[in-house]
Amino acid sequence: MGQQLTMTPQLQQAIRLLQLSTLDLQQEIQEALESNPMLERQEDGDDFDNSDPMADNAENKPAAEVQDNSFQESTTSAETLEDGEWNERIPNELPVDTAWEDIYQTSASSLPSNDDDEWDFTTRTSAGESLQSHLLWQLNLAPMSDTDRLIAVTLIDSINGQGYLEDTLEEICAGFDPELDIELDEVEAVLHRIQQFEPAGVGARTLGECLLLQLRQLPASTPWMSDAQRLVSDFIDLLGSRDYSQLMRRMKLKEDELRQVIELVQSLNPRPGSQIESSEPEYVVPDVIVRKDSDRWLVELNQEAIPRLRVNPQYAGFVRRADTSADNTFMRNQLQEARWFIKSLQSRNETLMKVATQIVEHQRGFLDHGDEAMKPLVLHDIAEAVGMHESTISRVTTQKYMHTPRGIYELKYFFSSHVSTAEGGECSSTAIRAIIKKLVAAENQKKPLSDSKIAGLLEAQGIQVARRTVAKYRESLGIAPSSERKRLM
Repeated sequence: MGQQLTMTPQLQQAIRLLQLSTLDLQQEIQEALESNPMLERQEDGDDFDNSDPMADNAENKPAAEVQDNSFQESTTSAETLEDGEWNERIPNELPVDTAWEDIYQTSASSLPSNDDDEWDFTTRTSAGESLQSHLLWQLNLAPMSDTDRLIAVTLIDSINGQGYLEDTLEEICAGFDPELDIELDEVEAVLHRIQQFEPAGVGARTLGECLLLQLRQLPASTPWMSDAQRLVSDFIDLLGSRDYSQLMRRMKLKEDELRQVIELVQSLNPRPGSQIESSEPEYVVPDVIVRKDSDRWLVELNQEAIPRLRVNPQYAGFVRRADTSADNTFMRNQLQEARWFIKSLQSRNETLMKVATQIVEHQRGFLDHGDEAMKPLVLHDIAEAVGMHESTISRVTTQKYMHTPRGIYELKYFFSSHVSTAEGGECSSTAIRAIIKKLVAAENQKKPLSDSKIAGLLEAQGIQVARRTVAKYRESLGIAPSSERKRLM
């Protein structure tokens, strides 16, 4: 004899629904509605009771009265009228709450006016395009010979997403058919034509060439133009290492003059290809909404994100307990699956609500004061509070989002490890990141704070953090080292 845990189909379905994001859950619900005739959406104002179609006393009820569980109950009453009386009460022209002119003006607000020559319908309605397609579109408008067009297409294929030419001209030239007799000078000439395309700086082989191409497209009257061109052509390495004293000596410029030249260079885009956005936008639908009412934080589910379901009362009324025919067995199974699905959705919502409420209870300081007041929190803390396993909490917090007055955050954002303080307490790693970000934002850019200095400042606040930990947190925030943050004031 032995004991073992068997996962029933209902439990497997509940676990699967629990770990789905809102968008995936909406798709799952749509598939369930299409495959199970017993399920239907509950629209606002629908009549139904909370009776069980499979109950013993439900057999003798009319089909319109036999209805199943739902997320929200609503009852309406309608007055029964004779056909003639009904027709008499309907006027010939029903009143409306708006006029056609209002609708037209609203819908036409985004349309171009008569004098708007720059409006382009495709830019407002089409999906994002890739950098290659954007360059090919410009290539089709440029007059070229067939050979030059072949070279141009090959060059465009070699341009990466940042806008730089990945292959050398020698490699590109060697890749053509020898019968075409294409020389290196022809490839370079076509490249110069592509470098005149938009975005400015595309097709460059180095960072200096990219910046120089952008400078050449600026008006000739731009202040410090010649010095900026000389800087990116001859001294780009010194600029990257921020050796300002060496730059001032070689370029024979004063500190104030060099600062203006550097400001002109910094106004350019080192990655011109990033201006062309080819990826589709990713949408986030919050599962939980948190708002403050007086001095209390209220947590509620986003009812708009999940459609309300119920069992179709008419189909459920056709099920008979004593009938063993194939049709009745099919309807009985579909009814049971529909009830399981609705129950799994209810279980998912209840679990999500419990976890979100406990997270808000632990992180009230964050909601009131921001990241610096974030408290340490791990899955075990929430699991103990709600009486569930840590794996369940992990599923609930994955790809689930909370809408707060401070923004939309994934539930996992509120979990962080702790660091000991001098007073014997604990400080959240998220709070430490926020403090590091604040210290870097307020530092002297002539003498930026090193990781050791930041660790010393944190220790002065009672937070004991090693220099390596500070470097790890700084890199996770996307903050460059102190040597790369140095600026010429």
